[in-house]
Amino acid sequence: MKKVLLLTMMLICGMSFAMAQKQAEIKFDKLTHNFGKFSEKDPVVSCTFIFQNVGETPLVINQAIASCGCTVPEYTKEPIQPGNKGEIKVTYNGTGKFPGHFKKSITVRTNGVTEMTRLYIEGDMEEAK
Repeated sequence: MKKVLLLTMMLICGMSFAMAQKQAEIKFDKLTHNFGKFSEKDPVVSCTFIFQNVGETPLVINQAIASCGCTVPEYTKEPIQPGNKGEIKVTYNGTGKFPGHFKKSITVRTNGVTEMTRLYIEGDMEEAK
């Protein structure tokens, strides 16, 4: 019985220690970007989402995936040290798309406390006159 109690106490202490470890944590300056109105004559638009590692261990972006092929995210591949910043550049290519409103999402996966964050871009591509 003493062995079971001792093992249980060791397990609880071990879990408490593991939970007390500070992890990386991503914090974006914004989660949505609106391009506003732009012409289908110039259908490629880009924006940059800036983020900071507000955690205590290096932050790694494992992947950034767009909701469709017309949107391409490029992101910092190196680990971001605590307190440092990184960026995700998102390019929307409306070539061959119908004019009008669009809204696309980019799913960002990290090793941080928040493992998944969703970013959004939107805008209105107007018909060329």
